[in-house]
Amino acid sequence: MSLAPTPVLTGPTGSLLDLIGKTPMVEVTKIDTGPCRLFLKLESQNPGGSIKDRIALSMIAAAEAEGFLKPGGTIVEATAGNTGLALTLVGQAKGYKVLLVIPDKMSKEKIQHLRAMGADVRLTRSDVPHGHPEYYTDMAERLAQQIPGGFYVNQFANDANSAAHFKTTGPEIWEQMDGDVDAFVAGIGSGGTITGIARYLKSVGSDAKVILADPVGSTLAGIVNEGVPGPEGSYTVEGIGQNFVPDTADITLIDKAYSIPDAEAIATVRELLLKEGVLAGSSSGTLIGAALRWCREQTEPKRVVTFVCDTGAKYLSKVYNDAWLADQGLGERELHGDLSDLITRKYENGDVVVIGPDDTLDTAFKRMKGADVSQLPVIDQGRLVGIVDESDIVHVMNTDEITRQERFGKPVGSVMTRDLDTVQVGEPLDALIPLFDRDRVAIVLDGDAFVGLITRSDLINHLSLNRQG
Repeated sequence: MSLAPTPVLTGPTGSLLDLIGKTPMVEVTKIDTGPCRLFLKLESQNPGGSIKDRIALSMIAAAEAEGFLKPGGTIVEATAGNTGLALTLVGQAKGYKVLLVIPDKMSKEKIQHLRAMGADVRLTRSDVPHGHPEYYTDMAERLAQQIPGGFYVNQFANDANSAAHFKTTGPEIWEQMDGDVDAFVAGIGSGGTITGIARYLKSVGSDAKVILADPVGSTLAGIVNEGVPGPEGSYTVEGIGQNFVPDTADITLIDKAYSIPDAEAIATVRELLLKEGVLAGSSSGTLIGAALRWCREQTEPKRVVTFVCDTGAKYLSKVYNDAWLADQGLGERELHGDLSDLITRKYENGDVVVIGPDDTLDTAFKRMKGADVSQLPVIDQGRLVGIVDESDIVHVMNTDEITRQERFGKPVGSVMTRDLDTVQVGEPLDALIPLFDRDRVAIVLDGDAFVGLITRSDLINHLSLNRQG
């Protein structure tokens, strides 16, 4: 494979849309790939940060050419986030309004990004199947019919989706790999990527194996490997996996599928950042996890291509957040069989936001607001001496004896609760109920040492993750 000795630079362009595609490729060199060489096409380098920029440009251009999308019209789509970002990028550049229906499990970074770009975002349930009125594709189609000038993109049954990859992504891979590809790995969200690239590779005479990377809980791997849908369940990876075969997907082109659990996908993508320096999103972990499995199964050298589908900057609050992973039961945590198992943010690890008795109420309120909590442990010289919550601050505010500025300037120690309801870390779960009945948060100690806090939500989450108990 030929490599450019120096970066090839192009002149300035008048539009971000001109920068879609022609993404770079990098080889994985510090992760065990067995006897194979694994190459990552960095679709995260597209202007919108994902591979979906390609299909947005293609589908909007096709809708314009066919007369479905007219000036002043509204683009409507069901999306896991990245297609929405791409459609908003392209749609705004072309003067269209954009309305997006998004499942409520999507990362807040994606949703905030979309709204900041001017998209009208409608959140809907992620726990209902295809055919339910609140399933995101059904809801988007209904809204498009109700909006004058609305065009339902429907990436799941849009020929311009797979055509984008047949015309651009496939040829780029073939050129970058000098026509030497033994396998390529992709997932199915809408099905356009794997279908378009597989068709292109076959059109140029390649016998490369086409590998599907599927989250555990998606039914598609079962269809590929056994001819029947696999077990259906929930998963946290975003953007790939389905409980139906999208019209855009040609399953007959796929040679083999791997079901990758969330924990493996997330561990893979975090290892990719740690060892290779590539910040990738959650679906990339599924793809690379499947690619690594295939590579390690081989007995002779092969050349394999997969994708960094989008940037991991969109998942910092989830995939790269240890506390969030622990809340989902996905973190690598040592379990002790006591109340400490319910505490995902431990004081000894520096995970608990605390306040000092000499800090002001203004500082306490800002810390609560910044951490999205309603109470703070008060720590003095490493010891727990009290707790301050929003009601303590409200009580101080309810006076006219001093100015508001002076009220916020009062020290935490003057208003905090010193009579604490504590439990020892070795006590059973039942010890929490009396505290919660009195609307208290459980303060957990190990002897005199502060361990952390347990809320009702922590208890419910623990019971949800451990339903066999």
